[in-house]
Amino acid sequence: MYVCLCNGYTDSEIKTAVRENGVKSADEAYVSLGNGFCCGACRDCAVDIVNKELPHQRVLAAE
Repeated sequence: MYVCLCNGYTDSEIKTAVRENGVKSADEAYVSLGNGFCCGACRDCAVDIVNKELPHQRVLAAE
């Protein structure tokens, strides 16, 4: 489902950013996808998605 119409971000992309890229906030997720928030209408939804995905986040190995 599209979460952000301004940037065209989907819930799946946001979940992947959390699980695989180690982001810890909606702002970080959007930046990792290429842009920050535009109008902000999607912020609450994006925050909810990130918060629900954080327990499933992969632990990144230290180099």
